Amino acid sequence: MNKLYFLFLFSVMLISCGPYHAAMKSEDVAVKYTMAETQYNAKKYDKAIRLFEQIAPAYRGKPQAEKLFYMYSQSLYLTKQFYLAGYQFESFTASYPKSEKVEESAYLGAFCYSKLSPVYSLDQVDTYRAIDKMQGFIDNYPESSYLPDANVIVKTLREKIEKKAFENAKQYNTIYDYKSAMVAFDNFISDYPGTPYKEAALYYKFDSAYYLAINSVSYKVQERLKSAKEAYDKYIKNSNSSEYKEKADDLMEKLNQNLQQFSK
Repeated sequence: MNKLYFLFLFSVMLISCGPYHAAMKSEDVAVKYTMAETQYNAKKYDKAIRLFEQIAPAYRGKPQAEKLFYMYSQSLYLTKQFYLAGYQFESFTASYPKSEKVEESAYLGAFCYSKLSPVYSLDQVDTYRAIDKMQGFIDNYPESSYLPDANVIVKTLREKIEKKAFENAKQYNTIYDYKSAMVAFDNFISDYPGTPYKEAALYYKFDSAYYLAINSVSYKVQERLKSAKEAYDKYIKNSNSSEYKEKADDLMEKLNQNLQQFSK
């Protein structure tokens, strides 16, 4: 019984694979197109892609091309080939600006670029590109139903850029390059005034200012301690939580003790 069952399954597989392989080998692009569409509708996107790649050049400029390139782009997207899908969707919107699929394709193209954005610790060239693509979609389709999702994506990507900039500045503090850290945190706060990392940046600027002061040559210590105190005041003014408050207050107590030595 088991042998008959497996023989039946094997026969079904042969029958189902037969037409597809025949289409792959066929010289008739119409046969390939029909089979590609069949595979696409059956959600067998990898098989559809192989056929679309074979016939795409032959159909470029023909009436069927719009549907073909839309299905091709979707197949790449649904198999998570985001680099190729982004390129194909972008090409589709440029080639068929009057298509009923153009808005969807413009959004999905930008979305694909956003999926190429790496973790914040890596180079962010692809993140900047994704922001440009998605912002371009927002500007071109301000009434789109995709707009809420597009805005969330842009916000998320920008926060990733901000996090990298913050961590880069913080790295100077970590390696005890306090003077560079202070400059980097100033630049960060200036470049990202609404950043969620502002409070942390102000704390680490104060931390850097304090340790720069106490590690300075004697004639610069007092002046730099006063600058550190100003950094503390600015941190307190912008502090909305207690995450760094205890550490900041401890440092400030030490700072005041150091300043008292100059009043004796």
